[in-house]
Amino acid sequence: MLRSPTRIPAPPRSGASRLPVVPLVLGLGLFLLVSLLCGVGLGAAGIGWGDVFRLLGAGLTGGTIDARDVSAYTIVWEIRLPRVVLGAVVGAGLAAVGVAVQAMVRNALADPFVLGISSGAAVGANAVILLGAFAGLGVWALSLSAFGSALAATALVYAVARSPHGLSPLRLILTGTALAYGFEAVTTVMVFGAARGEAARSAMMWLLGSLGGATWAQVPIAGVTVAAGWAWLRRRAEALNALAMGDETAATLGVQPARLRRELFLVTAAVTGTVVAVSGAIGFVGLMVPHVVRMLVGADHRRVLAVAPLAGAVLLVWADLLSRLLLAPAELPVGVITAVVGVPAFLLLMRRGGYAFGGR
Repeated sequence: MLRSPTRIPAPPRSGASRLPVVPLVLGLGLFLLVSLLCGVGLGAAGIGWGDVFRLLGAGLTGGTIDARDVSAYTIVWEIRLPRVVLGAVVGAGLAAVGVAVQAMVRNALADPFVLGISSGAAVGANAVILLGAFAGLGVWALSLSAFGSALAATALVYAVARSPHGLSPLRLILTGTALAYGFEAVTTVMVFGAARGEAARSAMMWLLGSLGGATWAQVPIAGVTVAAGWAWLRRRAEALNALAMGDETAATLGVQPARLRRELFLVTAAVTGTVVAVSGAIGFVGLMVPHVVRMLVGADHRRVLAVAPLAGAVLLVWADLLSRLLLAPAELPVGVITAVVGVPAFLLLMRRGGYAFGGR
């Protein structure tokens, strides 16, 4: 059994009193809606807010538009809206998986990419961008190749890290880190061997994360995967509380650490592989958001997993918007924006005297 008949207590936490979760969730939900509207309404192509709402209404209700509005409708409904929706989905997935990975390996510096999955996905993505591999898959070549290589990297990490005693946190971190360096070396060779400079630029854009290629076809796949992964993590929230207090303590509370860690590995790999396949490797979201949320609501995973996905969604929507606006009409990789925000936030969080990373 993964859950004990008795209620599992939350990990200890120091610092300021916790904020109530329900008002925070409602507030973040409203802010996310406003953020999505801003993401659709703002951009290099100036479209008035009245036109934005009218075109969104036409798209939602199946209404008609004038011929002169076709270009603006394409920008709003086919380019900006799927991009901001996918950004929210990816941000939510990275934040939720960040919470799970930090509990799984009991390391405050862990994030969804510590297992080497994103580096493995980069090999497949760059094989398409730089070498033209899997051209027969058409528009799906990049996403499918990245996801397939992410799954291959997951299988390799699992095979190397697994021991007769299960998946230990230390073996997972060391194996993931070592193989990530190997995958990055392969990617570097591809980039330096690229015959076309534009292809190398596209590869670097993907490596730093970009939502520029978002389409409506990608949204359901990513959305269902992230939602399913989050639902599973919410069901295991009490078990995550026990795991965060150590394997021995978890075992006394009726949790099987080895089995839970194996299941967490599979869930986080599936979600990470899916979001990386559609957005590239976007850093700092899965690292920073869980810490900020714990600072606000405490270390109880039931509370953290209720808030973190919304916070991650809001963060990535605004990061993507800034990446489009700062050098418009050119774009920055969204990973650059998350790093610019994440580095000072991380340093300020470390200097905050009342906060212990991960509640420990």
